[in-house]
Amino acid sequence: MDLDHNRESSGDEMVGVIASCGLLFHSLLARLGRGAAGFAGKVREIAREDPRRVTHSLKVGLALALVSVVYFVTPLFNGLGESTMWAVLTVVVVMEYTVGATLSKGLNRGFATLVAACIAVGAHKLAELAERFGVQGEPISLTVFVFIIASAGTFLRFIPEIKAKYDYGVTIFILTFSLVAVSSYRVEELIQLAHDRFYTIIVGVVICLLTTVFVFPVWAGEGVHKLAVGNLDKLAQFFEGMESECFGTSIVTDNFEGKDFLQEYKSVLNSKATEDSLVSALYRILWYTNYHDHP
Repeated sequence: MDLDHNRESSGDEMVGVIASCGLLFHSLLARLGRGAAGFAGKVREIAREDPRRVTHSLKVGLALALVSVVYFVTPLFNGLGESTMWAVLTVVVVMEYTVGATLSKGLNRGFATLVAACIAVGAHKLAELAERFGVQGEPISLTVFVFIIASAGTFLRFIPEIKAKYDYGVTIFILTFSLVAVSSYRVEELIQLAHDRFYTIIVGVVICLLTTVFVFPVWAGEGVHKLAVGNLDKLAQFFEGMESECFGTSIVTDNFEGKDFLQEYKSVLNSKATEDSLVSALYRILWYTNYHDHP
């Protein structure tokens, strides 16, 4: 009897454990389903709010597909070698939402790469001269050059004018100089390496610009206009909400936190970074095109 009772108790406990696991699994699936539905709704809302974001995503995919051809086609790959992958990386980091931002990052990357490669080759030549004074003269000299250039470049990024306009270019300069200078100790044909990397980066920048300019271009001026109009509408909704709360028929003195009109005001404040980015991109495109007529 005791044995049968123990078996029945064990069976009941097993059934309870299985039922609990089933409920937990069902709850987990329901939570995942709600999360997926919420995420899908948010994606639809973002796409509906500005369809150009969907277009930009497709443009990035198109640019990467085009630059991949350089790697897949044998004659092009033989001409540029393993450095072809730098074209792919360039598209990933240079492609931006607006034409002006893409142009700015492309010019920064191209010019910074050229200057850094030239300085790195010069540092390599000086390090070779230092080799005559000792067995470890070249690696020590290269280490000193990397330390000086990296420290100076990093300090320049703290200057407000450079931080605002050329921060990305200075970062690429430090990266390229360090890579080329360190590689020069093991690579025999350093000039060819520098040439290949520079040409592949130019290929990536050109593909980014062509895709951004000729495939549904997004001009920063249009973005600034839409953002300004949207912010004015949000401010109008905020003032209307404040008027109804403070001077309406039923005056409420409770805390305003959580009110819908207050969220509009916070949204305007949070848009400052986007405004600065669009204005900077607009300045770049106007400067580059010498104030030609663009939206």
